Amino acid sequence: MNKPLNSLRGSTVVITGASSGIGQATAEAFARQGARLVLVARDHEAIEEVAQTCRDIGGKTLAIAADVTDAAAMADVARQAAEFGGEIDVWVSNVGTGAVGAFHEVPLEAHEQVIRTNLIGHMNDAHAVLPIFLRQGHGVFINMISLGGFAAAPFAAAYSASKFGLRGFAEALRGELVHHKHIHVCDVYPSFVDTPGISHGANYTGRQLSAPPPVLDARRVADAILRLAVRPKPTTMIGAPTALLRLGHAISPELTTRAMALFLESYFRRAPRVATGSGNLFHPAPQAGGIDGGLRSPTQRSAVTGLALGLGALAVVAVALRGRR
Repeated sequence: MNKPLNSLRGSTVVITGASSGIGQATAEAFARQGARLVLVARDHEAIEEVAQTCRDIGGKTLAIAADVTDAAAMADVARQAAEFGGEIDVWVSNVGTGAVGAFHEVPLEAHEQVIRTNLIGHMNDAHAVLPIFLRQGHGVFINMISLGGFAAAPFAAAYSASKFGLRGFAEALRGELVHHKHIHVCDVYPSFVDTPGISHGANYTGRQLSAPPPVLDARRVADAILRLAVRPKPTTMIGAPTALLRLGHAISPELTTRAMALFLESYFRRAPRVATGSGNLFHPAPQAGGIDGGLRSPTQRSAVTGLALGLGALAVVAVALRGRR
């Protein structure tokens, strides 16, 4: 599908994980373009509230309560979406979660649930919609990954495994679809985003979690997804940290992973104590939380340059070490 920008009006767009954060911001962005929306999340009340907001904006919207880890449920979502819109033009596979803590201290069932959600859930999405794309001859499948798809995150082992796996899965799909020039698989790699996801996720560290600056506005990610819907491309990186970490990891994976581990250990020692828990890993959060997570303080926004320089220095050090070897 290579339509002009204004052709999003009337297109059918499915968004999973649409009840808050990037998913909600993306739903509202497509609604402003007049798209037909099919919004999916586990919590019926939360997804219906976002759907009503999109209707008020101007997008014809269907809300479906479903869990991406249930393959049969996602196949039914695809069926309902095709009936609702006549076809499916764009599918935004957005659901993501995490469990933060030392690997051996996080319950194994929590690790398994992260993999089921972040990797198997996206595979279920693709398995449900690809036959429809192939029948109609076009479609855009947009994978929300993260900078975690390029560089491992210590103390989030299952999250890292899921994101690395998701990147490999998407690359394999693109290979299989090479002869279908109007069917696209697009990966999106934002750096840290200001959403309720961090506060809602599983936390086994006993410390309050946050995100290092610069923290992106979810609406910026939504705008990038909107552009991909009409001008698809395989890889989209959002935020300087993603590109810098990708470069640093490509040059010296051990150095970047060790630096990140030391940074996180230092943060955990200083962060306020909180209770541990599984968060929204196994069930929806009590409150969806809206688009923003409250992480973009003025101090964080002013630290953009410092962090970029720090990551750049890390890459330079990695190059130097590689040269010495």
